[in-house]
Parts: sequence; C-alpha cells; structure tokens
Amino acid sequence: MFIEIKNLTKVYDNYLAVDKINFQLNKNRTLGLLGPNGCGKTTTIGMILGLIAPTNGEILIENRNMNTLNRDEVLARFNFASPYVELPKKLTVKQNLEIYGRLYGIEDLSTRINEISKDLDIKNFFNRKTGELSSGQKNRVSLAKSLINKPEILLLDEPTASLDPDVGDFIRSYIQEYKSKNKVTLLLASHNMNEVEKLCDSVIMMKKGKIIDTGTCNDLIKKHGRNNLEETFLKLARSKDEF
Repeated sequence: MFIEIKNLTKVYDNYLAVDKINFQLNKNRTLGLLGPNGCGKTTTIGMILGLIAPTNGEILIENRNMNTLNRDEVLARFNFASPYVELPKKLTVKQNLEIYGRLYGIEDLSTRINEISKDLDIKNFFNRKTGELSSGQKNRVSLAKSLINKPEILLLDEPTASLDPDVGDFIRSYIQEYKSKNKVTLLLASHNMNEVEKLCDSVIMMKKGKIIDTGTCNDLIKKHGRNNLEETFLKLARSKDEF
C-alpha cells in the first residue's frame, strides 16, 4: 500500500496544529516522524487513521482520496499502537485481544492470538486485567493488538516510551524482525533517536506544525554538521530560524 499526504492541514479554533505538510509512505519502508512535543506528530497520525478530520489537504491511498474509499476496508489494512492510548483496563489481556480480533474479523482468531502472544511473551499474564500490568507489559500487549490483523500499514506513536532499556530493546528488535518478515510499511513517531537510527529508512523533522527537513538519518547528520541524530534533532528543535 502506498500513501501520499498532500498539503495536510489541521486548525483547532485559532491554533494551527499541522501546516500544509507533504510526504509519502512508501511500501515496505519505515518513515520516522520526529519533532518536539506539540509539533503535530500525533495529530498527523490521527488524521491518517481517520480519527481527526483534516481542515484542508488530502490523504491519498494508492492514488485515491481516502474520503472516496470504503473506510472500513481501508482501515482493516491499518493498525496503530501507542502507550498513551490505553486498552480497556478492566478486561484481561486475552479478552482485549479477542475483542480487537473480532472487530477486525480475524479468521481462526485463537491461532492468531496464540501466535502473536508467544512471539511477544505475554501468555504468562494472559488472565490479568490490563490495568494491573506494568508499563512494559502494557506496551507488549498494545503491540500485540496492533499486529492482530497482520496490517500492511503500522503506525507507532512512541512505542518504547517509559520502558527500561531491556524491554525497549526487545520491542525495537521485534518490530525490526516483524517488518522484515512481513513486508510491513511503518510510520514511527519517536523521541528516541537511537531507535530512529536503528529502525528508519528515512525521517521527517517537524516543528510548529511544519516539516522543516527530510532525508535519511546519515544525510541529515552530515547536512547539519553533527555527530549523530540526537545532536541533529536538538539543533533543529532549538533553532530560532523560521522554516
């Protein structure tokens, strides 16, 4: 699946959250969406998912405007994970996965749940309520939910936020391996620059709702004369220049 974002804009009352951004999500590639808090990353993801209505602009899927497509059929090919969007707390892990699997119409759901749960090592707390889990456990369950339908497009909003280094490395390694095996297209919003360098083929830098630079990690590091992506990020985030 190929996605093109054209002049996408979102205004809340008098606040310009996303300002005429343009980019492409290419099949089987990972695009990093970077920027300081409040720059418009999560709003952009929300618009792609159809959760937030754009003020202006287009989201094209395989060269067709998303508004002209059957939304249910399109979204069946997507999924999303974020530590900031919690699953129902009073349901067990297994119940959550069963409900989301049914919503996506997954055939042989028990097999799929067992498969993804084994991969992400969550079966030992299958019967615990989701609200009782640690941050690392919740993140793994959220990722399992996001992969339940074997999506072609996976949108991840800071998937390793607040995790200890061991769990964070497990999640990153799993995402990388899963993408390689299943030919998934990824949009990754993250503040972890090491994570971005490891996972992303290219990145978009956002600031104040605008895209201020794009390129591969190495190209941006060289362009801005820095030693790594974190230094490059800080330079752009702290710059007083108007883009």
